[in-house]
This record gives sequence, C-alpha cells and structure tokens, in this order.
Amino acid sequence: MAADPADQFCVAEERSGHCAVVDGNFLYVWGGYVSIEENEVYLPSDELWIYDMDSGLWTMHLMEGELPTSMSGSCGASINGKLYIFGGFDDKGYSNRLYYVNLRTKTGTYRWKKITNFKGQPPTPRDKLSCWVYKNRLIYFGGYGCRKHNELSDCFDVHDAFWEGQIFWGWHNDVHVFDTTTQTWSQPTIRGGDPPQPRAAHTCAVLGNKGYIFGGRVLQTRMNDLHCLNLDTWTWSGRINISGEKPRDRSWHTLTPIGDDRLFLFGGLSSDNVPLSDGWIHSIATNGWKQLTHLPKSRPRLWHTACLGQEGEVMVFGGSKDDLLYMDTGHCSDLLIFQTQPYSLLRLCLDCIGKNAALLENQIPCLPSKLLQEVLKKITFWAAMTHRQERKAETERQNQLHST
Repeated sequence: MAADPADQFCVAEERSGHCAVVDGNFLYVWGGYVSIEENEVYLPSDELWIYDMDSGLWTMHLMEGELPTSMSGSCGASINGKLYIFGGFDDKGYSNRLYYVNLRTKTGTYRWKKITNFKGQPPTPRDKLSCWVYKNRLIYFGGYGCRKHNELSDCFDVHDAFWEGQIFWGWHNDVHVFDTTTQTWSQPTIRGGDPPQPRAAHTCAVLGNKGYIFGGRVLQTRMNDLHCLNLDTWTWSGRINISGEKPRDRSWHTLTPIGDDRLFLFGGLSSDNVPLSDGWIHSIATNGWKQLTHLPKSRPRLWHTACLGQEGEVMVFGGSKDDLLYMDTGHCSDLLIFQTQPYSLLRLCLDCIGKNAALLENQIPCLPSKLLQEVLKKITFWAAMTHRQERKAETERQNQLHST
C-alpha cells in the first residue's frame, strides 16, 4: 500500500523557546514549549527532529541516555558534531545543567549525556541566555535566572526576591566559558571596555574572533544596542555607534552570521509588544544596518531559531507569531528560508530539474547515478514544498469559511 503523503511530508511540531543547530546538511531541533488551553506544555525531551536540507523531509527520532528535563529557553550550540544544551526553564524552575548528544552517530541512536565530571564553577541557573562558539569553547552571556543572596554581584540586575529563602531573580551580563576539550568551566577576566547592560532574550553571533550581541530585555526595557567582545583579549567594545538607520528595540529575535563580515537580524518583539517580521543586514566593514525590503510582513516571528545553511541561506524555524506575554497562542511549525547570497549553478540546475520533473521524466533516468541521486532528492524537496503549500492554502480557506 502506498505511503500517505501527509505522513511523508510531515513537519516538526510547532514550538517556541526551542534549540536548533545545523551540522552537515541537516537541521536539528530539540525542546521548547507550546500552549494548550492557556497552559504552557513543554515538548518531550526524548524527541529530536531532523530536517534534511536536500530532500526537504522531516524525521523524528526518539532519544536515549541521560535525558534532560523538558524545558524552554535552553541555549543550544554545536561543536564538532555534538549538540550541547545548557540552562533553561522547566516546571521546577531554572537550570544550570549541561548536556550533549553526538549528532554524527553511526548506529542511528541519539543518546544524551549529562556532563557531571567537569572542573570549575558553572553559571548560576538561568534561561534565555545566548552563546558564542569559538575555538572548541562554549562562551555564554547573560540570561534571566535566580541567585542566592551570597551570589549577588554587579553583573546582576534584581527583578524580584523571595526574602524568606533569600532567593533573587533578575538579569545577568556575566560571561562564562566551557572548554569542551578539558571539560572545564571558567569565568574570564574582562580586561577592558564597558560591558553591555544585563539582559535576557537577546541574541549572539560570532564573526572572526569577535562575539556580537544585539538587543534583549531588562526590566521593562527592550534594547537595540550592538556590542562586541574580543574572544581572544576579553575586551568589550562598549556600545557600537551606528551610522544611519538601525533596527528598533526588540527581544526574542535572532542574529545570524552570513559571510565573513555580515550579520542577519530577523524578527522579535518590539518595545510596544508588536511581533516583528523585519530583516536587517549589518555590515562590519561599513558599520551600518540596511533593512531588507522584500520580506513578507505577514510572517512575524519571535522566540524562534535561525541557522545558517551550507549555501548561505538562513533557516528560521518555529517561534510565535503573536505576543507571548499576553496572547500565547500563535506558535509556528513552518520553516522560513531566507536566501542571503546567490545559489551555486549546480544548486540552481538541480532546483530547475526538481520543479519540472514531470516534463523531464523521460530524460531524468539517463543521468549519471551520483547526479541522479541528487536530482531525486530535489524532486522530493519540491513535491514536499508543493504539498505543504497546498495544505496551508486549504487550511486558510477552511478558516475563512468558518469565520464567515
């Protein structure tokens, strides 16, 4: 019996506050939460969703080992084929646990490992932090979380307190490093410059040996400042003065390095609680922002993920299309792909054949075997795209009929 196309062309479940990384030609998605009848429901921690960029197909794999708890707001990053998950928030509060899973498994089994035999002191529990990956090190900045009274310091802006237990909640601007080769936590000595204000729901990106930070929230303020930290000398730039126009204040956005000297900013939640759909390119060479004018205004996203593909495309997955603070219902499962540079000639040819497979069905079997395999993946890719677009259009049509 033929497989149901709906099963073959399924997509990862909708979610926000999840983790996503790219390794090779695959996008890996873990964790996050959805809203069900006004309740926040964390997605199962033993599910890993994998998107094949060539075929356009999603698959779900059940994971084994020392499973993390189901969480949102964890910070995910990949080094040498391993996905590391740090921090997050679950039903019991904030986490400062660190886990990893080998994505390049030869057996097809994905097994979590909790890192417990580390040296040094990890950061205090927190979520909505961000991470730079540099020289086999995970370098974490900021986040919202809790501290005990004896852990209070200048790197922490207090939001609230539980005086009986001497527990304080608030925003951080400290820097912590985990060396994946020596399994060691450390806190580098900042040798100069003014650090950014404490914040959470900001975003980080690495270009060369510089770690960039944009935006985020502290107290009731959302920001649009840009800073960078030299990851060799541990000196802060201070707030970078931008020439010309610049993005508005926001949190829950993404910043993705594209090329050697550009950063791609997308989405977020504005100071007046409006979900954003704008995209911007920051050029290090000109120290300026340029807004992209061709992006659809009907696809806002916040608390999504954005990962760079092998041909310079930025893949935005999940997130919410509404204000999570007041109307937490609009979690998404679609994958938005932004092309930031021209595709290779081979990619264009494969896409052309894939789109026109019906016209070329007699010629396609004559292709050399290696090229034929690539073409078949592209045929599947465009079939999946068409199927999902048709289903979305039908769903929208049904919703319009019900609303009238």
